[in-house]
Amino acid sequence: MNILDKLLKEKNLTDTEFLQILNTDIYDEELYKIADKVRREVYGDEVYIRGLIEFTNYCKNNCLYCGIRCGNDKAVRYRLTKEEILSCCDEGFYLGFKTFVLQGGEDAYFTDEILCDIISSIKNKYPDCAITLSVGEKDKESYKSYFDAGATRYLLRHETATNEHYKKLHPKNLSLETRKKCLYTLKEIGYQVGAGFMVGSPFQTMENIVADLRFLQDLKPDMIGIGPFLSHKDTPFKNFENGSFYLSLRLLSIIRIMFPYVLLPSTTALGTINENGREMGLKAGANVVMPNLSPERVRKLYMLYDNKISTGEEAAQSKALLEKRVENAGYKVVSLRGDVKR
Repeated sequence: MNILDKLLKEKNLTDTEFLQILNTDIYDEELYKIADKVRREVYGDEVYIRGLIEFTNYCKNNCLYCGIRCGNDKAVRYRLTKEEILSCCDEGFYLGFKTFVLQGGEDAYFTDEILCDIISSIKNKYPDCAITLSVGEKDKESYKSYFDAGATRYLLRHETATNEHYKKLHPKNLSLETRKKCLYTLKEIGYQVGAGFMVGSPFQTMENIVADLRFLQDLKPDMIGIGPFLSHKDTPFKNFENGSFYLSLRLLSIIRIMFPYVLLPSTTALGTINENGREMGLKAGANVVMPNLSPERVRKLYMLYDNKISTGEEAAQSKALLEKRVENAGYKVVSLRGDVKR
């Protein structure tokens, strides 16, 4: 049995075998084909769209790779009001979106009370839509209050599953142990949970990536978000090389084969590093795209990395253009909640 047949049959490999695939491009085309076949068996040719609302770029954390880190005094900060967030949802619903993703830095202004009010207001207005949160590390009580208010999905990328590597990317007050605990707590509460990691982040080794795959096997998340590390000029990592586009595609395919059921985004980072990146991501096994519903005036301010695409076809208003590009890649955009298929 060759290595790709083994991966398809067992959804697993030895560490040495994973490294064999990760360290070469000779398997890539066959990997893409197998991953696409697997995703079509579970999700057909459907691509789920999520309306992304980046509602605050304030953050209390100082992660070394992130453009909205609290230590970046060049960032122009903003917060959307409840009315602005609801207006984004109104527009998104009109355009056919059935999932709204509220993403922001860890901003103390948005207390549990304020967030729950926003969540419940969206849920009351659009009861058939799903609400996804991505607002970082919270305690169990906070996560439970958001869930009770109507949020049923939560995105929290673990970024790296290796403790020593985690310490090189984050300030001392943050820990991998806490991040992992949050993910398991979210699962315990009942969220559809999303984890994920950067590809090619500073100091990352291929062994680190294998550890990420092992952690995902243990966590069994509903969503997995990966994409290439992209540097930001106002961070300590400004001079580090960007992550590999093709290694990111390779990992999308590996993850699709390992986790056939998973919701797997073709990310904005892929589209930033390569003009056709998101279409290529879909062909490598991804089945989710997240166009931006944020007000146009703030899109360039939520800058996690340099050169992020912030106008044009990644915007929700350009849904027809996005649909055409997805169609040209061999898939179709559907206006559904797009829940995970276990």
